Parts: sequence; C-alpha cells; structure tokens
Amino acid sequence: MYAPGLAALLVALVASGCTSGGSAGASPTDPKQGDPTLSMPAPGKYRTLLEPCGAVPTSMLKDLLPGISSLSPDQQERALQGTPAVTYDTDRRVGCGWKADSPSSSHRLSVDIERVVSYDASVSDADRAKQVFTKKQQAAHIPTPGSSASTDTGTNGGSGPGSGSDGQTGGSPSGSPSGSPSGSPSGSPSATATGSADSSDAGSGSGGGANGDTSAPDLLPRTLSGLGDAAYVNDKLTQSGSATQNRTVSVVFRTSNVIVTVTYTQQPTHPDEVPDSKELQDRAQALAKKLADEFDQ
Repeated sequence: MYAPGLAALLVALVASGCTSGGSAGASPTDPKQGDPTLSMPAPGKYRTLLEPCGAVPTSMLKDLLPGISSLSPDQQERALQGTPAVTYDTDRRVGCGWKADSPSSSHRLSVDIERVVSYDASVSDADRAKQVFTKKQQAAHIPTPGSSASTDTGTNGGSGPGSGSDGQTGGSPSGSPSGSPSGSPSGSPSATATGSADSSDAGSGSGGGANGDTSAPDLLPRTLSGLGDAAYVNDKLTQSGSATQNRTVSVVFRTSNVIVTVTYTQQPTHPDEVPDSKELQDRAQALAKKLADEFDQ
C-alpha cells in the first residue's frame, strides 16, 4: 500500500540529485573547469640560443679587431674563429671571445648570451629576464631617462672585467638554482655573463682625456633605444700597467627572455694615448644591433 508513495519519493530524490550535480559541474568557480587566474605563464619566446662564435660576421670582426690584418693567413683564421666560453649548460648560456694585438694597441671582444628561465610559477621567463636586466642596469649605475646622470670623469663606479661585480663574471645562469661557475676563454675577457640576478655588468663611470672624453651627454653611460626590448651602454676608462689606459665599452640588451652582453676593450701601447670613446661605442652598438636582428629572424 505504500509502494506508489515510495516510488514517487524516489523519483523526486533522483531528479533533485541530477539537477544539483549538473548545476555544480557547470559552475564557473569549479576548479576542475580551470581558473584563468591560475594558469601557468607562457614559456619564454626563445628556447634556443645563437652560436656565438659564428654569430659575428667576419667583416665586422676585422673592423672590431684591426690587429688581425697584420697576422699571417693561418693566424687570422684562428683569431677569427674565437674561443668559446666555458659554460655548464649551453642551453642556457653561451659565449665567445676574440683578441688581436697590433703594434699600436690591443683589442678584446666578448659576446655573452643568456636565456633566462623562471622557476616561479607566477612569473614568466620574459618577466624574470626583465628583473635580471633591471638589476644589472641598477648595479652598473646606468641613469634612467629623466634622472640626472653623473658628470664626474676619471672615476670608476665599479669593478673592471672579470671582477665580482662585473657583468662578465661566470656563474650559474640567472633565475636558476646555484650551480658551478663558468669559466672564460684563455687570454680574452671573460665571455660568460652574470651567474645570478645579483651580478651586474661592468662598473659605471667614465674617463676623460684627449680624443677619449666621455663628458658629452651622448657618450655617457646611458640607456639605449631601438635595441631589443631594453638596452644600455656603459663606458669605463681605467689605467693598467705602465700607466697605459684601456677603455671598456659594454652594451647590454634584452629581447624577451634573452639577455645579450657585448664587451669591447681597447688598450693602446702608448701611455699618452686614450682610446676613443665614440669609436668604441659605435662599434659595440653596431654588433649588438646585428645580434638583436639575428634573434628577430
């Protein structure tokens, strides 16, 4: 006698359960549906790096290293090949160094290319690279647009190539756990860039002197436009042995999740000669622009 009523109750319960379940499954707050705010950041634009020793055209190397022209054909071939930097993860960091001496001066060139990887699920590779680049720029005391640039000459605002505060110091790639440091080509400026986000590029500061004055605003350490997503140039004049002066120009730029550093040094043999700032900056920037174009292809 209770069968009809019991059957009706069961039908009502089943219908209610189906309606409730279907509503929950369609809810926009159901985590199984995928919350857009919890999506992982996109990987970096660049997953591979240029082959640094082959990335610089021969004609440009001969211009950057004029002493090559005085070498024998065999010596020229070896000098143009460059010396690969010693790194422990060529998927993340590569570099190459060149050198050439002449009776009047010696030139050193290095190229360092680092692919930054973020280990923070909330930060993209490109944003992590932006953070690393900004720290390099700040540590090198590069004025940002609108800030007052230092006009002191003959002072060194940081350490030279190969020192602990220089952008060419070897180490583990930025954004990665601590690892083994990387070395540099023998006889050339270290071609491996900063090993951590705390490292910086060559120290700021400029040196004055005949044909080498960097007091002009367009030659001071500064940010650059039209080169990658962000870029700056640093210019440093220092004294070395026997009172000779050497000038090191560094051009650093970021394109998406890759940071490239070009370091170019000239040391005249005559103590009274000062390397020309504009000439070195123009050459280093031309090479940096060439490398940036390679990434865009």
